[in-house]
Amino acid sequence: MTAQLPKLIATSVVRGSQKGQSHGGVYLIDFETQRVEQKIDWNTGDIDFTGRGWDRGLRGIEFTDDAVWIAASDELFCYTPEFELIGAYRNEYLRHCHEICRRDHLLFLTSTGFDSILVFDLLQKDFTWGLYLSKNGKEWVAQRFDPRSRGGPAFVNSYHLNMVRVDANGVSFSGLNTQALLALSADMTVSEICNLPRGCHNAMPFNEGILLNDTGSDVVRYVSRNGGGVAVPVPMFPTEELEFQGVDDSRIARQGFGRGLCVINERLVAAGSSPSTIAIIDLVEGKRLSAVNLTMDIRNAIHGLECWPLHW
Repeated sequence: MTAQLPKLIATSVVRGSQKGQSHGGVYLIDFETQRVEQKIDWNTGDIDFTGRGWDRGLRGIEFTDDAVWIAASDELFCYTPEFELIGAYRNEYLRHCHEICRRDHLLFLTSTGFDSILVFDLLQKDFTWGLYLSKNGKEWVAQRFDPRSRGGPAFVNSYHLNMVRVDANGVSFSGLNTQALLALSADMTVSEICNLPRGCHNAMPFNEGILLNDTGSDVVRYVSRNGGGVAVPVPMFPTEELEFQGVDDSRIARQGFGRGLCVINERLVAAGSSPSTIAIIDLVEGKRLSAVNLTMDIRNAIHGLECWPLHW
């Protein structure tokens, strides 16, 4: 296969970093030239240092015609294509945000700490509604709330929602603990599209099947509706080449932790892993075509990953 490889934008988080150190950043990766440019170094001083990766680093990525939107844990940032900051937006119900997704003038954000999805109106520049996920026995329940009022959900984080996808077929979402890819209908009912392995990331409908980072198995997995599919291992490195091993007692900072996934075309996808590495995978051949490593720091993991717009 000789198709031109893409230019990607990626965000990273750094687990176990301390005050005054970098907590991740934003990178442009040109796979044709193997060139990497760091556009933002995230070293803000007001980061919460309690537990796991939490507030450290930058997360989901989306685009409008003339802007790049990037989520941090509890804030949504707007940048020019040259990465000049032009806007920042907070909401009390946005906490531990992971992935974001745009549909028309609406930006959907996972608010992991509140088991919720928030919607940011790009025209009004405001968070206009939210969806709180809970369970009644075996049935999923979605409750709508206004994030501009104080009548929203409590800070719980039962399901660790980390993925939302919005397309012509509707809204799908999942979390570390949902063990299912969920679909939201127009009448606010929630149904299960399929089951998922616990602890996976970036699950999304793709080509009449499901694409995901099967993080617990260290593979990028595609499963078709007829039961076929492929599982491609994430890149792994010799132990002696890894830096900062053992700094995270929770063992979350480990090599091979797969997170960050974007579709390039009907055949190729890009997938992130730690230490921060991005691989191009051919799902038809079931193999990795190329990979770019940003650092051998085991704490540094890819989070958000998208194709850079061609017109920029």
